[in-house]
Order: sequence, then structure tokens, then C-alpha cells
Amino acid sequence: MKALTSRPFTGRMPIRRQRKTPRRVSQRGVALIEALVSVLIFSFGVLGLIGLEASAIHYSVDAEDRNRATVFASDIASTLWLNGTGTYTAAQYAAWQANIANLALPTGLRGGTLSISPAAGTISTSFNITIQWTPTTDTNATTRQLTTQVVL
Repeated sequence: MKALTSRPFTGRMPIRRQRKTPRRVSQRGVALIEALVSVLIFSFGVLGLIGLEASAIHYSVDAEDRNRATVFASDIASTLWLNGTGTYTAAQYAAWQANIANLALPTGLRGGTLSISPAAGTISTSFNITIQWTPTTDTNATTRQLTTQVVL
């Protein structure tokens, strides 16, 4: 049988290690704050995307209006070229004026007006086709203008 032996006495008491428990009291609610901050950051991102979408729609409508004016000016220039001169009848001009202001037509523009004039300082067969309109997306109601010069 084995004899009991004891450790020699060194004069020091054995150190008892205490368990370190997590401080739950000071950590309470941190996850909730983190979640709220992440929702706030996500909300700013969504607001930014909505603003970007609104700008894209604005620029898209503006480009569509410019495209309509270009198509209409091209149609008038083609008619002048087919005539071989810059002359047109009053009925043609009245029809063009009505078509540019008719929003039901593919070439219609809001507040659209048309003017055809000889180009200043050029040969006699050169004409300026000017189309003015008010964009539907512009809150200031500023007038936009497209001018095309046709040389016959």
C-alpha cells in the first residue's frame, strides 16, 4: 500500500482561481443597437437608390422629348428635300404645327411650337427648322429648343 505523502509547506496559501463570468449586465442591448444602426444604414442606401431612379426617369423622359423633336425635324427636312425647294404650303405648316403640339401623336411635345426660317448668312437653299417645347418633367417650365439646319 502506498503511504500518504504531503507537500512540503512553503508558507504560501494556494491561489484559488475564480471563475470569470461574462458581464452580461453591461452587454445588454448591444445587439439591438447594432441591428438599429444596420437598418439605418440600409435605409440611407434605399433612399439613395430611389433618388437615383428618379433622376434616371427624368433624364430618360428628357432624352425621349429630344428624340421626338429630332424625328419631327427630320420629317420636315425630308419633305423640304422632296419638294426640292424650301417652299411649303400654309396647310402643310398648319398641319406640322398641329402635329408637334398633339401629345397623342408619337412626335407630339408639350407646348411644342415650330418655326422654319431661311438660315442667315448662308446660301438661299439653307433653312433652319426650330422646335421648342416644355419638358413634362421640368418643374420650372423652362423651354427646350432643337434647331436643325437643312441645306437643299
